[in-house]
Amino acid sequence: MATFKYVAVGPDGRQATGLLTGSSVDGVTDSLARQGYDVRSVKAAGRNLLQLELTAEKVDLVELSNFSRQMAAFIKAGVPLLDALEIIRAETKDKKLAKLLVDVMDQLRFGESFAAAMAAHTKALPAFYVSVLRSAEATGELDVVMAQLGRYIERDVEGRRTIRSALTYPSLVMVLAIAVILVLVVFVLPRFKQFFASFHAELPLPTRILLGFTDFVTDWYPVILGGIAALVVAVAAGLRTERGRFLRDRFLLALPVAGDAVRSMVIERFCRILTSMIKAGVPIPEALGLASAGANNLVYERAIGKARVEMLEGGGISGPIARTKLFPGAVTQMMRVGEETGTLDDQLENVSEFYEKELQYKLKRLTSLFEPAIVIMVGVVVGFVAVALLSAIYGVYNQVEVS
Repeated sequence: MATFKYVAVGPDGRQATGLLTGSSVDGVTDSLARQGYDVRSVKAAGRNLLQLELTAEKVDLVELSNFSRQMAAFIKAGVPLLDALEIIRAETKDKKLAKLLVDVMDQLRFGESFAAAMAAHTKALPAFYVSVLRSAEATGELDVVMAQLGRYIERDVEGRRTIRSALTYPSLVMVLAIAVILVLVVFVLPRFKQFFASFHAELPLPTRILLGFTDFVTDWYPVILGGIAALVVAVAAGLRTERGRFLRDRFLLALPVAGDAVRSMVIERFCRILTSMIKAGVPIPEALGLASAGANNLVYERAIGKARVEMLEGGGISGPIARTKLFPGAVTQMMRVGEETGTLDDQLENVSEFYEKELQYKLKRLTSLFEPAIVIMVGVVVGFVAVALLSAIYGVYNQVEVS
């Protein structure tokens, strides 16, 4: 699907211009003609850099959750789609969502379905969102599925907030620790170096090590800063590649304590998305691919992709998932029970709820270990500095007194 800019004269004799999504110029022209428009021109819409950047921005998840819930209520109440979309557009404070809704309404007026109109904005919406809408529209349960999407996105937002709040305090402590070390190296220790040099006394080994480190930092700080900047750029560029993301995700999973939290987060998101899509009637192979992408972990995504191929060859879902060895036995066992009893969506929902609670527990455990580790690290650094300075002061005092 591509975006085309059209100029036409409407049934009321007024000139109309706008953007419309279609497969070709002829397709867009035919769509406009069926609506009674006298088409003057249709051409592919050119995009400048600014438009590309705006298109790539995701709609805020909180706004998307509210939109889904409001649409579910309006559809259930029998409000026409165009009226419902106009009401939400007028009330939303999210400019990206408002712009998206204007385009969706334009396409609805030209005969597109709601799911097809939303599909033109896949870059602004989660990957699974449009697929769920397509299936819901086909089954005639758009109101029910929109409400489910609103609940899922709300839970996802709450999970992200939990993670951010859990990491806020350790991050602040880490920043303060780095600030303390920088103040000592840049401002405090150079003054002591001048003080000790005025006595021409021999300094203890810890003091010499400390002052040597201070000299290195102050003499080579342009090189150090340049090296750090180059490292940050290299890492950022590497993470833009598929191999870089794969190595990052594998490293995170291998971490001693944090890896368990990451694994719980990935499994919870995967099962939550898969549950929503199965309940909406999305075919399991398609749901499996989108749910693995929504889990935001390339290690799991690749493994689930292989399991999906095996499932298409007649291997079911629980067996191939178990053979990835990335899911605990309890998860694959519940999948097997769900397959055999026809309650796969319910079993997956139970798994996602369990891992949601498990994630909260593991985040608390992670922060409870992380905070003391940082405090101990800062204490060791400050203690070493104190010992080095005090031993030097006493050493200098004794040498001066003897002389």
